[in-house]
Amino acid sequence: MLADTREKLLAEAEVLVRQRGWSGFSYADLAAAVGLRKASIHYHFPTKEELGLALVAAYGERYDRALEEITAASKDGLARVEAYAKLYLHGLREEQGCLAAAMAAELAILPPRIREGVAVFFQRHVAWLKQVLAEGRANGTIGADVKPAQSARMIVATLEGALMMERLLGGPAGFKETLSALRKSLK
Repeated sequence: MLADTREKLLAEAEVLVRQRGWSGFSYADLAAAVGLRKASIHYHFPTKEELGLALVAAYGERYDRALEEITAASKDGLARVEAYAKLYLHGLREEQGCLAAAMAAELAILPPRIREGVAVFFQRHVAWLKQVLAEGRANGTIGADVKPAQSARMIVATLEGALMMERLLGGPAGFKETLSALRKSLK
């Protein structure tokens, strides 16, 4: 029961942060969303910082599993990048931004430990993409001129930016145009 409550709190807090940002929600908002008293939230997460750390950790673990699944599903570098991009497209369809980007946008007010967790999230994604691109170059599924380190950073920045922008402008259709341009840059 306690574990279920904790998971429910994390799930709802994630939605709130992805929709409103880190500073855009309070324990009162979370309590109203899950139907608990604030004291019950404090039992599981005594401080908002502890909640934030747990959120970043859970989000990172979920993405790590997704990256492992993408890696196992195909050796094709371009197919892996496209599968990675679909993770962002899913968020766009849910009308939610990336949790890590929402928190990174508020860098100046984030507690240092949360800032470090968000940085690690992005570092892991860049490292994974760098490996995907290097393997793709080696097996011919990524263009020989593609520089894995530079392109990995560009992919994350492009997808994060497209997710934010297309939530305002074009939705999935606009995101798919960005993905098409990204795909061409990797051939």
